[in-house]
Amino acid sequence: MMKTVPVQDSIGNVLCHDMTRIVPGEYKGPAFKKGHIITPEDIPVLLEIGKEHVYILTLEKGQLHENDAARRIAKAAAGPGITLSDISEGRINMTAAPGLLSVNVEALNRINSIDEVVIATMHNGIQITKPRDVAGTRVVPLVIDESKIIQVEEICRDCGPIVSVKPFRNLKVGIITTGSEVYTGRIKDKFGPVIRNKLSQLNSEVIGQTLVSDDPQMTCKAILQSIDDGAEMVVVTGGMSVDPDDQTPASIRATGAEVITYGSPTFPGVMFMLAYLNGVPIVGLPGCVMYYRASIFDLIVPRIVAGERPTRKDIAELGHGGFCAGCDTCRYPLCSFGK
Repeated sequence: MMKTVPVQDSIGNVLCHDMTRIVPGEYKGPAFKKGHIITPEDIPVLLEIGKEHVYILTLEKGQLHENDAARRIAKAAAGPGITLSDISEGRINMTAAPGLLSVNVEALNRINSIDEVVIATMHNGIQITKPRDVAGTRVVPLVIDESKIIQVEEICRDCGPIVSVKPFRNLKVGIITTGSEVYTGRIKDKFGPVIRNKLSQLNSEVIGQTLVSDDPQMTCKAILQSIDDGAEMVVVTGGMSVDPDDQTPASIRATGAEVITYGSPTFPGVMFMLAYLNGVPIVGLPGCVMYYRASIFDLIVPRIVAGERPTRKDIAELGHGGFCAGCDTCRYPLCSFGK
C-alpha cells in the first residue's frame, strides 16, 4: 500500500523509489535515490523538480518493488559472459564480455508478453569485441505482482538463459592468398593485413600465409598443407569472381571439402564460399572484404570462431537485412546489416 505525504511534511521519511531530475540537453538521472531520508535541505530541490508529494510504500504479501523485481528478472535471464549493472531508476543493464552475443528470441518474446515486464536486447549474433551493455530489464509499475516475476523465472529455467555470450575460440588460421600478380610480386598483398586485423579482434591468430598463383592445383595443395601444418580454419582470399582466371572455388572443391555454399545473398559479399574438410572450415573471401568495413566476413566468420557451424539455410536467411546501406560513416554492428 502507498500513501501520499506533502513534501513540506515529508522530512524524516524514506523515499521508496528514485526521483528523476532532467535538465534538457545536459542531464537525466536520479536527484534522489531510493532509500534516501528526506532532510529539510531537500525540500526546495523536490519542489524544483516538480514533486509536491512523496510516496510512502508498504508492500502487501505477493508484491515486489520495481528494484527487487528487476534484480530477479536480470538474474534469471543472464547467462554465461553476462554481468549485471547496479540498479538505477528501476532498471538493470546486462553487460557482455567479448564474444558472439546469443539471444534466445523465442523465450524473450514470451517474457515480453507478460504484462508489465520488459527485457530489451541488441540483435542476436552481434560480434562483441570489448565489454558493452547489450540488454536491459525493468518492470513498468513501481509495484508488481510477484506471480509475474515467477513466470519469468520459470521461462528462463525451462529455456535456458535469455542473454549470453559464446566466447571466441583461439583458432589457428592459415591464409592462402591467390593471384599471379601478388605471387610474382607485381603488386603488394593488401588482403592479408585486413584479415589479420579482423581475426585478431576475434581472438584468433594467423599461423601462416601462403602466396599462390591462379593455378588451382597450387591453391589446392596450399590449402591441404595449411591444414597439415595445424590450421583450424583456412581463409582463401581472392579469385572468387566469375572471371576465367578466378579459380579459387574450383581449388576449394578439389580438396574434397564439403561445400556449404558458393554465393551469399549479401551486398557486399555475394561471391563467398564456405566449405568443410574433415571438420576444418575453409572460407573463400571475395575482394569486397578488403574494402568494406562490414561484409560477409563479419556475418559468418565470428560465428565459426564462436563454435557454430553455419548451414546453407543460415546463409540463405541473410538475404533479409543483407543489403548494406552504404552509410557515409560505418557503424557496424550497430546497424541493420545482416539482421
